[in-house]
Amino acid sequence: MLRYLTAGESHGELLMGILEGMPAGLLIRVTDIDGDLARRQTGYGRGGRMKIEKDTVKIYTGVRWGRTLGGPVGLMIRNKDWDNWRAKMSPDTAFLNNADAVTRPRPGHADLAGALKYGMQDLRNILERSSARETAMRVAVGAVCKRLLDEFGIGIVSHVIDIGGVYAKGERLSAREIRRKTENSELRCADYEAEKKMMRKIDEAVQAGDSLGGIFEVIVSGAPIGLGSHVHWDRKLDARLAMSLMSIQAMKGVEVGSGFGAANKPGSQVHDEIFWTPKNGFFRKTNNAGGIEGGMTNGEDIVLRAAMKPIPTLMKPLRSVDLDSKKPFKASVERSDVCAVPAAGVVGEAVVAFEIAAAMIEKFGGDSLDEMKRNYEQYQKTLKDRMGMEEGAEPGTR
Repeated sequence: MLRYLTAGESHGELLMGILEGMPAGLLIRVTDIDGDLARRQTGYGRGGRMKIEKDTVKIYTGVRWGRTLGGPVGLMIRNKDWDNWRAKMSPDTAFLNNADAVTRPRPGHADLAGALKYGMQDLRNILERSSARETAMRVAVGAVCKRLLDEFGIGIVSHVIDIGGVYAKGERLSAREIRRKTENSELRCADYEAEKKMMRKIDEAVQAGDSLGGIFEVIVSGAPIGLGSHVHWDRKLDARLAMSLMSIQAMKGVEVGSGFGAANKPGSQVHDEIFWTPKNGFFRKTNNAGGIEGGMTNGEDIVLRAAMKPIPTLMKPLRSVDLDSKKPFKASVERSDVCAVPAAGVVGEAVVAFEIAAAMIEKFGGDSLDEMKRNYEQYQKTLKDRMGMEEGAEPGTR
């Protein structure tokens, strides 16, 4: 069973993560994790915090000489802004009352609901943990999971398909083409013409003191047939993926495959017809299902989309009511982004990588990577035989 925990506050000393259940023998490079952390911090429309933090990870446990030991992997990312917040955020009682209480809840944030739920009079006790700063550690955890998936030829890529109502075109691009184009894009968008329009929209939002949301897509290629299960609600892979994507701060909707668009079409235009050849085995020429049928992978690319609301913190704040005085105020302003959809896509890759890695470990087991690979290879051979595929062909590839 693969699982993880994160700990830490936005302006605390550090972020911590524990990833448990990784098989022994997996090569982990700090540079791979740092690379994804850097990708999370880029993007047109990011705020001032990104100029302060240059995230790097340190591995404390579970790895020796670059390879996992089978025990929990302990990760840490230090917050470089800690020195400016030490008195305000210290766990030490010696610093008690070194900061004024935040009492003006911001519309769209966890501030008010969290304060009422936990009985807090200082909203900072809520906003620090509810902040999207926490996703830095989730990206680090996801980067380790990506390394496991690399061993099985499974790739994950994200790209932005909408910001502020400007939609990108890229339906016919392969995952490899999307990866090549997005890594050279400020908005991680594979449609450069649409990207220019998106950037203009962001500039307009900056001038207006406003913010923008959008939609990103995550594509998983190379996943074997049969991850997940139809037999129980909590084993359905699409349900687990949807939960993970919705757990990212500011997400308001998730689609699998054609998603909500399938509701407006007849079944003849939605369901993917099945074909067979000795080389390919069973396959589909379309992928409206997004690679998942009945809660299980079907050998096609897994296609997921998540809708992100505009960042709630605005430079021209909305109306709110003071927690203590109950008087109306303009909501308080915290340092924030104008648009963070490209960064959210990188976080999306991470949480999807975790779920796919968890499904792989659940399916193929093994205390070591070598054992897991043996189980995987035997399963692939069995699939090939059952589908009547010719020698040299691999299930789920074309």
